[in-house]
Amino acid sequence: MPVITCVEDLKRIYKRRAPRMFYDYAESGSWTEQTFRENTTDFQDIHLRQRVAIDMAGRSTKSRMIGQDVAMPVALAPVGLTGMQCADGEIKAARAAEKFGVPYTLSTMSICSIEDVAENTSKPFWLQVYTLKDDDFMKRLFDRAKAAKCSAAVITVDLQMLGQRHKDLKNGLSAPPKLTVKSVANMMTKVQWGLGMLGTKRRFFGNIVGHAKGVADPSSLSTWTAEAFDESLDWDRIREFRKMWDGPLIIKGIIDPRDALEALNVGADAIIVSNHGGRQLDGALSSIRALPAIMDAVGDKIEVHLDSGIRSGQDVLKALALGAKGTYIGRAYVYGLGAMGEAGVTKTLEIIHKELEVSMALCGHTDVTKVDRDILMVPRDFSDRWQ
Repeated sequence: MPVITCVEDLKRIYKRRAPRMFYDYAESGSWTEQTFRENTTDFQDIHLRQRVAIDMAGRSTKSRMIGQDVAMPVALAPVGLTGMQCADGEIKAARAAEKFGVPYTLSTMSICSIEDVAENTSKPFWLQVYTLKDDDFMKRLFDRAKAAKCSAAVITVDLQMLGQRHKDLKNGLSAPPKLTVKSVANMMTKVQWGLGMLGTKRRFFGNIVGHAKGVADPSSLSTWTAEAFDESLDWDRIREFRKMWDGPLIIKGIIDPRDALEALNVGADAIIVSNHGGRQLDGALSSIRALPAIMDAVGDKIEVHLDSGIRSGQDVLKALALGAKGTYIGRAYVYGLGAMGEAGVTKTLEIIHKELEVSMALCGHTDVTKVDRDILMVPRDFSDRWQ
């Protein structure tokens, strides 16, 4: 077993063990991948202010996200196709999150269904939903989430149409995946992954197949996915979704202060500053660079979270110091899942927790809820260099 010291170590193992098609699905952005890259590199422009001779004993990373106690202000982000990165991937990730004490968010486009995850966990999880045209499907999806005792709904608003991801097209990655001679040959070299997939019955989109109208089996899924997303989505439509779900509501995909204000007006409990991991509009601002302006617009009126680009506990600390009350990891936990299954997700969380706790202490704080912008050195033009 190699010595694992950081998330990047898990990524290297993941790359060896996962089929190329699914590795590329996780590790890609749209078009030139500028935003995908800057989501991570822009964190490096922010420096931490070290303090010394301060009592660092009694450290705590405990916090709250939308009223729920968390071991640290980090949630597992919704990631589609997680069950293809590792057999029963959603169940394994949810179990790891539950044991660690952080929220898990299940994607609508998951392989394991809402019911699968609920049956294999003991605590409530969050459900991410897309803004789809089919009212009947949406209502039943929310009803299924309520029946499973999901404690929050996360509505993704930045996927009215799909951003082009070159790697997915070249690999035949679609819903369902189009297998080619090349992709099948690559899968055959991933023995551990293949044995896992042979040992599970969950290989298709569990929240869609058998639930969406006209999708009785995987062969009819591609037609549904091509027509399901609502290109005419507006804030009135989001208000309709708000009426379908009476629990805590988080709106994901906010990158402009004007949209943050709109989310506030529809009754959301929190927003997630996110550009879909750089997978939608290439050339959009990185999430961390967009955060300060959004905090200025709505920070004292609604809970603000941040997603996209986090690969370390120091990234988490920087986002919190800029005002975010919570953060999300997607690719970082997928690296762990693809590398080592449930144990790998746990390892990701342990790495990020340790980095967060130690960095917080070296910045002079022992309580993560008390960190503020004073621990940061932010370039003067970090978020307002444009006319």
